[in-house]
This record gives sequence, structure tokens and C-alpha cells, in this order.
Amino acid sequence: MKIAIISDIHGNMEALESVLHDIESIECKKIFCLGDIAMAGPEPSKTIHKIQELMQTKDFYIIQGNTDKMLSVFSFDTQNKILKTNAVMASAYFCDSQTLSVEEKDFLANLPERKELTLFGIKILLVHGSPRKNDENIFPNLDIKEVEEMIKEETADIIFCGHTHMPCGYQTNTEQTVVNAGSIGRPFSEKPLSCYAVMDIDEQTGAFQIQHRFVKYDVEKAAKKIKERGFEGAEKLAKMLIHATSRYPE
Repeated sequence: MKIAIISDIHGNMEALESVLHDIESIECKKIFCLGDIAMAGPEPSKTIHKIQELMQTKDFYIIQGNTDKMLSVFSFDTQNKILKTNAVMASAYFCDSQTLSVEEKDFLANLPERKELTLFGIKILLVHGSPRKNDENIFPNLDIKEVEEMIKEETADIIFCGHTHMPCGYQTNTEQTVVNAGSIGRPFSEKPLSCYAVMDIDEQTGAFQIQHRFVKYDVEKAAKKIKERGFEGAEKLAKMLIHATSRYPE
């Protein structure tokens, strides 16, 4: 059985639709979504509605990302906290908070922070950042001891995460597998390709393989849509979709 693991869509419907087509083409039977659905993207509301549709029509599992939690209840304290590190994201947060309906915010608020499940004897944990915090970074090239410290309270065989927009994977000394699925809607890479992970698991033995897949999408169309939203910094986010030179726009 093939399972798709997607994360960090950030309101990018062009990217999501292309990835869903790719998922369909390789016949994945389940989809795990690790959160950050809407914030700071071209079409936040439309993306939420698409996710809700997938929950009704597919074997779809989803958890809450850190920006989903932020968007669920607007506060000026949160906006000011974001403003201290990134003015563009603070502006996007305010705009999105004004754009989303009460029902859409309630949907984000009620997503689970983590999810544990067992498939064919394999224990799987879905988190957004790390098992400890939804905004903790599991980057590429970490010392394995750092990764092991982040997951030391967990017994899952496989831990899937996102948040950093940077795909990577680790095999720990405790024989646990940790995989960052990368980002669908705002990949942090020079080439603007959506990234997600695919787990291929043997239903008889529980043996599995995991790989990342990179998918082309209409970047120019997505960039045009976010630019047209008109909030301060939208143009910078649009440029970042085309060529990401830093994790966050400056």
C-alpha cells in the first residue's frame, strides 16, 4: 500500500491540485496531511474547502499546523509576536484572519495537534514540527542526537513531520524513522517544485520504504494570485514562490 504524506500547503491551490494529481497517478490509498493549510498563500479559503472535500471523499488523515492554530483565533498579541521576526508574515496573518469565515476558523481550531495510528503492525505518529512542539524545526543535517532528543518520549516506529519546508529523513539509534515531508505550497528550494513523501508499505510483512517526490505546478499563476491579494508584503511572498532564497521573506 502506498500512502502520501503532504504538509505546508499554505493556501496554494495550484500546487495542491498538481500534487493530488500525482498522488492519484501513483495510486496512493491514503493521505496524511501534517497541517499549515491556509496561511500566507494565494487562496486560503478555497484551500480549506478543498481539504474538507478530501476528508469526505478520500481516506484522509489531518493534524493541525502551528499557523492553523494561529489563524483559528486572531489576537493582536500574536500579530505583534510575529511582527518582531517577520513583518510580511504578520501582515499575511492579519489579512488571512480578516478573510476567513468563523466556520473556517472553527475548522482549523478543531484539528488535532497530533495523530497516532498503527498500520500492518507499524506504529506511526503524525506531528507538524516535532513531537515536542508544533513549531520546532527538524531540519536536514541535524546531529542525530538532536533528533533523538526531540523524539525520546515517543515509541512510534515512524514519525512524520513538516514545518520547515525542507525535506529530510533520519534513522535513529533507537531504530525509529523520522521523515520531514517538505512543503506542497511554499517549498524552500531554488527550484519551485512541490515536495511530498510517499510510504510504500508491505501489507503482509510491514516492511516499508519512504521516498520524496517533487512535482511541477503553475508557479507563475500562484504567484500572480498571491500578489493580487494586496496585503503588505504579498509581492515578496509571490517572488518567494518563484525563487526561494530564504526560509521566510525578508
